[in-house]
Amino acid sequence: MGVLEDRARIEKEIAGRTIADVLRATAERHPDAPAYTDGEETLTWAETRRQVLRIAAAFAALGLSPGETVALMMPNRTEHVLADLGVVHAGGVPTTFYATLAPDQVAYVAADCEARYAVLDGPDQLDRWRPVLSRLPSLRKIIVLDGCPSGSPYVAWEDFLRLGDAPCDRWRSLTPDDTLTVLYTSGTTGRPKGVVITHRMAMYECQVSASTTDLPQENVGVSYLPLAHIADRVLSVYLPALRGSHVFFCPDPARLAAVLATARPHGFFGVPRVWEKMMAALQAALAAEPDEAKRAAVAAAMDAGRAYVESHEYGRSPSPAVLEAFARADASVLAPMRALVGLDRVQHTLSAAAPLPVEVARFFAGLGLRILDVYGMTETTAAVTANVPDAFKLGTVGRAMPGVELRLAEDGEILVRGSTCTPGYLNLPEESAELLDAEGWVHTGDLGEIDEDGFLSVVDRKKEIIITAGGENVAPSLVENLLKEHPLIGQHSCTATGGATWWPS
Repeated sequence: MGVLEDRARIEKEIAGRTIADVLRATAERHPDAPAYTDGEETLTWAETRRQVLRIAAAFAALGLSPGETVALMMPNRTEHVLADLGVVHAGGVPTTFYATLAPDQVAYVAADCEARYAVLDGPDQLDRWRPVLSRLPSLRKIIVLDGCPSGSPYVAWEDFLRLGDAPCDRWRSLTPDDTLTVLYTSGTTGRPKGVVITHRMAMYECQVSASTTDLPQENVGVSYLPLAHIADRVLSVYLPALRGSHVFFCPDPARLAAVLATARPHGFFGVPRVWEKMMAALQAALAAEPDEAKRAAVAAAMDAGRAYVESHEYGRSPSPAVLEAFARADASVLAPMRALVGLDRVQHTLSAAAPLPVEVARFFAGLGLRILDVYGMTETTAAVTANVPDAFKLGTVGRAMPGVELRLAEDGEILVRGSTCTPGYLNLPEESAELLDAEGWVHTGDLGEIDEDGFLSVVDRKKEIIITAGGENVAPSLVENLLKEHPLIGQHSCTATGGATWWPS
């Protein structure tokens, strides 16, 4: 079946459906199944939808009109998802702000999306908004979850919820082409740009993602990346609503190891730095083992694990000897090692956002784990290419997902066209025209190579290529990745993962 036929088939499967529709269906089909766990508190899918409808009614009572924007600045917690979906069900547009934004950045983004309301976690977030409130005349109210100052003009979360007594059926009027959220780019290549994501885009991404994994229907996951990031929105909000998954929240990245040990997820998405830190912790523990025979046994078991994973790469199949050796190694050594980092039940591991160093992929292959690289961006509603369990190549970001057109421009830039591509940036017609050409191709700004089997490798960013005095083009990321392999060279942790402790006490 061709790309266009795949796209037509998937479009037919999701026709007419919105995120509100799939949440309703999941709550009716699995009312008592766990949906979100935050610390000691767990909500079922029926409870989740009831609270979402109540929050939608509260926003309507507060004065939110369909199409208006609500800013959210909170860590990964249940109320974040409930508020987000509540805004959607009230006909509004939620947009999560990165928690690290300085006041001037808050003012720019809030003004750009014309935020009418804001839901903030507590005093720290308030401190980022207070200095610029005079520059936000469109902002009507600020709702504060925890520590709302008494006697202030702000609305405490509990008081806000009391407004939601009357039923709100606005969600019934939503259409697939309505805006589901606006997510802002990080601004590393200029001022932040608001990426418009529609219900149709998210539904397509979820439908394809669900069909290309081997996870159980009601699988367990962990939410720790910022919800301002498209990956965690798909994996922790939209896809669970479709599949009835169970999500554990990790509001503090430093506690990720502990949350993984509790959740024991079936699937785990880690940015490369997370995988690198986990590998370093395991390597340190192995190096501290005083018994040379035990170290040798672990090394032999990891060789068997690596041979097993590599034998499943595209175009290959494992021999009976490889399967037998892995079964022995897994039972005695590898499964207990995976359990140390909470990955004993994991069936699907992913990486994205930056190239995963090959030595990291090979290390975890030694534990019997296939870390499958995927590729995408906010403008494409996350992944547009993916390695999948039955078709992967370590060191690549996989092949185009069903219904996605992929090609390289003459200069090697990766171009993408499909149903998950944004219609454009909010309030930025010129930048939108640069992103999307007249034929609907998204210009990613990344340079790539596609091998004979259709597997894509990302070479570098188009604007970062170094041209030497001899006229040669050099990709700096290749040099950077080689430098990172040296034990004396480190790098700063990203905001999402800084400070994580990886070895359970």
